[in-house]
Amino acid sequence: MYFHVQELINEIVADEPDPAAANALQEGLGGQFGEMRTMMQYLFQSFNFRGDGLQYKDLIHAVAVEEISHVELIATTIARLLDGSPRYQGKADAVPGAGGSTPLNMALTNGNIHHFLVGAQGALPVDSAGNPWSGSYVYNSGNLVLDLLYNLMLEATGRLQKCRIYEMSANKTLRATVAYLIVRDEVHQKVYAKALESLGVNWAKTLPVPNVDTSKYPEVKALLDKGIDRVQYTFRLDGSRLGEIFRGDSPFNDGTTVETQDKPATGFPMPQAPERAEEFAPGLTPELKELVKEAAKLAH
Repeated sequence: MYFHVQELINEIVADEPDPAAANALQEGLGGQFGEMRTMMQYLFQSFNFRGDGLQYKDLIHAVAVEEISHVELIATTIARLLDGSPRYQGKADAVPGAGGSTPLNMALTNGNIHHFLVGAQGALPVDSAGNPWSGSYVYNSGNLVLDLLYNLMLEATGRLQKCRIYEMSANKTLRATVAYLIVRDEVHQKVYAKALESLGVNWAKTLPVPNVDTSKYPEVKALLDKGIDRVQYTFRLDGSRLGEIFRGDSPFNDGTTVETQDKPATGFPMPQAPERAEEFAPGLTPELKELVKEAAKLAH
């Protein structure tokens, strides 16, 4: 069973709305190498795990649970990039539709029209081209070594794509989230590499991982200085055997060590999305709003 803390795993930095940046970030959410893929792939590998090597099940499951938080983070970031964009490139207090234009006119020329037509200025389970996320992306062979090799490749490719997304926009909201995911993807590469090494697999020859230096990105450098590129969390309340594998020297042979911890040191506030009259969201009448307030009073 799962327990949830109503916090984000990383802070969402405020900046102007940017629907084009939001659409680019959709690739990191619903693309073939995005966060929905990693979440579902690792969950199903852990659900279907066979045999006595439970330390490997714990390892895969720990990353899977973290990926749930990444889906939450990236979807919330997309929503923040979209929210308020009908007044995009206008004044902060501008009213959508002022000056004679229709309230959602900008949706015809910025980003993905479905973000406004279907998603009410929110994230969608699609890639940057609007293709729906597919369960056929999930790889679960049942063979532990094959699954670990595939997972390592998946993390390396996902990290590479996030570097490309980072290069597409200077928007601070996008870059803060993407930088965090770049660093955590690198950690997950190390997790799967350590697991493969423990099984006697010379992964570096089998699957050379591209050396993509991301320390030049200021947001990434700040996270590296905090050392979160060397820690994997168990996200378990009842103990985990992940630490039997993820410890000691880094598999990247860079002179650093890796370690296992129960959870991140802190979480970050979950932003509350405002009402959007132009989307009829949430669409509560004054009478219904009053009922909501009264129900809240009764609950306390």
